[in-house]
Amino acid sequence: MTLTTTLVFADEAQTQAFAMQIARALQAKADDVRRFGFNLRLTGDLGAGKTTLTRALLRALGVTGRVRSPTFELVEEYDVLENVHFYHFDFYRFEDPVEFEEAGFRDMFGAGCITVCEWSEKAGEFLPAADIELTLTVQGLSRHAVLTAETEIGQAIVQALNVENLDAQG
Repeated sequence: MTLTTTLVFADEAQTQAFAMQIARALQAKADDVRRFGFNLRLTGDLGAGKTTLTRALLRALGVTGRVRSPTFELVEEYDVLENVHFYHFDFYRFEDPVEFEEAGFRDMFGAGCITVCEWSEKAGEFLPAADIELTLTVQGLSRHAVLTAETEIGQAIVQALNVENLDAQG
């Protein structure tokens, strides 16, 4: 069963509030993340807010140091929760999906890992399945987001979101 939700973020504060809600849901499901992992795919054009959302998610998960875009390095790693690795991927520079396999990234998915992947389509069929696919589009000054939960943990995360209240939450 697939669960789909559509949201509108009027500004960056609502994007950050949404990231805080995802972080809270991941914290509540931390045992499942340690057992199975969690894969979030972010889809959208340049400037759609993929990296902004990821930075806000990392901050909400307690990362206080510098949060760099992985555009040139392909992946940035952070420690979040307890015994959970957070891998932020950016496949924008891939010219062939096989580059994912050749880089050995598959080992960074699964138990004990949260993975957030930008430009997932460039990794093609080599990329492990998403728990949630989040597609962002720019419409004027706002961002429209379509969340599609593909797995049990993805559905639990989406169901835990308070999408009616995206005003800045602390």
